[in-house]
Amino acid sequence: MRVLLVGDDLRMAQALTRSFARHEIRTSHVFSPQQGMAALNEADLVLLDLALPDIDGLEVCRQIRATRNLPVIIISGRAEVGHRILGLRAGADDYLAKPVDAEELIARMHAARRRLINEVMPGKVFFQDVVVDLCRRSVTVGGTEVRLSRKEFEILALISVNANEVCTREMLALRLWNRPWSAAGNTVAVHISTLRAKIGRPTLIETVRGVGYRLAAAAAVE
Repeated sequence: MRVLLVGDDLRMAQALTRSFARHEIRTSHVFSPQQGMAALNEADLVLLDLALPDIDGLEVCRQIRATRNLPVIIISGRAEVGHRILGLRAGADDYLAKPVDAEELIARMHAARRRLINEVMPGKVFFQDVVVDLCRRSVTVGGTEVRLSRKEFEILALISVNANEVCTREMLALRLWNRPWSAAGNTVAVHISTLRAKIGRPTLIETVRGVGYRLAAAAAVE
């Protein structure tokens, strides 16, 4: 994922950049709204700090929305409900108050990306002779349907929706088991192993050591 951080809070930007790097998230940081607007084509998601020089941050959010269909998460020192409502009405997908917890922010970033992908993806993944139909919740290998458990399919669907980006272990544990990775890690690993065995294509789901899982680069999402 390529993240564009717009704002002049250098300390926060440096801390988030270090945290994102551990999750294979690339960060570009710009200080001005003008630089941010010019860099939209190189981003998959925008983190917008409302404390901007010379211009209302909410207006910048509206301009981003009018220019590109990108997820926008607002970061602000104002935590009041009224300010959150204004941010969401301006077009933000989410609103976090400072100080920001990096792990929570990453989870919210992935959620925002999934919502966008779900809007534009018809719902099929192709890998060699494997077809994953996300709408029908079916998987066929060589033309033969493979029966998966509900959790196994949900894991495959989440990884597929994230396309070739890393689907973090923490996100899988929280989304599917409502528990942190420390409590559900073994369960997730067992389901991944069983899923690979049933499909019979162990390279379809790649392991990113210490981070999570992603779809093989050779897979096509349509």
